[in-house]
Amino acid sequence: MIKRISSGGEFEAKLGYCRAVVAGGWVHVAGTVGQGNDVVEQCRSALTIIEKALAEAGAGFADVVRVTYMLPDKAEFESCWPILSETFGANPPAATMIECGLIDPKYRIEIEVAAYLPE
Repeated sequence: MIKRISSGGEFEAKLGYCRAVVAGGWVHVAGTVGQGNDVVEQCRSALTIIEKALAEAGAGFADVVRVTYMLPDKAEFESCWPILSETFGANPPAATMIECGLIDPKYRIEIEVAAYLPE
């Protein structure tokens, strides 16, 4: 069985995706950007959106096994480390950071996660 979780964002319909998909005991959360004036605010906002999707699927940050961070400027990543350590530090997932262009220059970070549903 596949369950699709929508956040109601305008781009979900435009691009043909949903915030998260639950399938085979896994939760796959789409790349998520947040709102804010800088990378730190956007990081916190993105994590809040991700946390809501995980909760709707029946999981939490402790269940995340893989995280990918995408930033247009790798130099900004270090300022997010305290937030990420607070979020994932007790249950660290495998992680990758990629420097790349994002859909809009106003976005400073995009975060994607995969979680294993607790039994």
